[in-house]
Amino acid sequence: MAARATAIIERMLDDACGAALGPLAGELLLLPLVAGSKKAAELLMLAEAFTAETAAEAGLVNGYDHPTRLGADRWVAMIGAYARMRAQTRGGVARPLVLVMVGTAVTVEALDAQGHFLGGFILPGHGIMLRALESGTAGLRVPTGEVRPFPTNTSDALTSGGTYAIAGAVERMVQHVRQHCGAEPLNIMTGGAGWKMLPSMGITVDLVETLIFDGLLHIAQERNLGQFPE
Repeated sequence: MAARATAIIERMLDDACGAALGPLAGELLLLPLVAGSKKAAELLMLAEAFTAETAAEAGLVNGYDHPTRLGADRWVAMIGAYARMRAQTRGGVARPLVLVMVGTAVTVEALDAQGHFLGGFILPGHGIMLRALESGTAGLRVPTGEVRPFPTNTSDALTSGGTYAIAGAVERMVQHVRQHCGAEPLNIMTGGAGWKMLPSMGITVDLVETLIFDGLLHIAQERNLGQFPE
C-alpha cells in the first residue's frame, strides 16, 4: 500500500513542480512523524505548490477571506478530515467537523457538513506559551510539570494552564459549530503533540496522525492522478 501511495504522490509532485521532485515523494510518508523539522517544512512547501490558489478542492469550499493566505497544511488536513468524515457517514447523514492541529502553533478549524470551511482559531502551542511566561515573568524558569485539575506547584500550574487553554479553545469552537450547524460535530485532532492533549479534552476527539498525508492522497484521487487501494 505504501508503494502505491508513494507512486500517487510522485505524480502529484510531477504535476505541481516537475519530475525532478518526484523522488522526494516517499518522504511524504514520514510527514506526520517529523513535524517541525526542516524536512517537514520542505515537504509542506511542496504541498503549497500543489494546492496554491485553491478556493475549492475535493468537495471543500475555502471560506477564508483571502483563500491563498490559508496555510497549505491547514487546508490539506481539512481535506483529509472531511474525506474521513464522509467515509464514516457513508449512507447516512454527514456531520460538521472541528479539526485541531497541535504543534508549535495550534489551529482549530470549523467545517459544516456540506464542506464549507467556516473559519478557525490560531493560538500559541504549549511550548510558546511557556517560553512567553518564562521570558516575561521573573522566577518562572521551572521544570515541565504535570496536568492536574488542581495544581499545587508552579511547574504543574504552568503545564496545566497551557493545556487547558488549548482545550478550552477547542471546546468553545465545538459550541460555535453546534449553534451554527444545529448538529454535533465530529472532532478530530492531529499533529505531533496531539497525543499529549487528548487525555485533557473534555469532549470526544478522534486522534488521527496522518491527516495531511490523507488529504494529499484524497486530492490525488479527485484529480484522477491515481487510485489509493481500499
